[in-house]
Amino acid sequence: MLKHIEETVDYLKNKGFKTPEIGIILGTGLGQLINEIDIIKEVSYNHIPNFPTATVEFHKGKLIYGILAGKKVVVMQGRFHVYEGYTLQDVTYPVRIMEKLGIKTLLVSNAAGAINLNFKKGELMVIEDHINLQGSSPLAFKGVEHLGERFTDMSAPYDSEINSTFKNIAKANHIILHKGVYASVVGPQLETRAEYRMLKIIGADAVGMSTVPEIIVANHLNLKVAAVSVLTDECDPENLKPVDISEIIAMATKAEPQMITLFKELIKTM
Repeated sequence: MLKHIEETVDYLKNKGFKTPEIGIILGTGLGQLINEIDIIKEVSYNHIPNFPTATVEFHKGKLIYGILAGKKVVVMQGRFHVYEGYTLQDVTYPVRIMEKLGIKTLLVSNAAGAINLNFKKGELMVIEDHINLQGSSPLAFKGVEHLGERFTDMSAPYDSEINSTFKNIAKANHIILHKGVYASVVGPQLETRAEYRMLKIIGADAVGMSTVPEIIVANHLNLKVAAVSVLTDECDPENLKPVDISEIIAMATKAEPQMITLFKELIKTM
């Protein structure tokens, strides 16, 4: 992996990706942030050596470098998932690349279902902790110790200072921002009634199919990390209706301007 990382980083540096300070991963239906960036360079994933390629139709598949709120950022417009057939090492490879390019902070967004029924679709949740239900770890491979501490501490995976700033920004901008625990499952199927009940019992406030692998690797690399879920549906096992993925995407798009406000205003303070 070290050789692959070196090849990828050299390619991107030669393309003009110079010393970004902040990395951003945009989740399902969350691509409008790109419109706020003064883009300097962008490269399709399928042109980047050793990079996975997004296979989900609503994930664009571009790595973008530019200026946002006065800071150099590198943005993943479209992420990778285990349910696409990738390994957890594939899914998190871009985090390792962004760190080698120079980022010190990683901001992550996702679309998630609300397990906590006090939360409503269209609202946001800042992730304070998570539950990894993806069946393995992105650090479970031979040679991981050459990239960072094998036994990575996860007692506080999300930066409390950033989360506190998010809360202040939300209050100032009249944005409903919950705090909670995110459970990451494999997917791509949605959950059964029994699975929603289980998730509630074990302490999840929201559920999705991403984010946790990237957060684990970011902690492995000693990056500051924060993540925000856009709640796109309400997962009430007693009143469960069939889920329409197009409705989830539409809800994510509708709520996204609030997430953009959080990210932009946060970056101004960094």
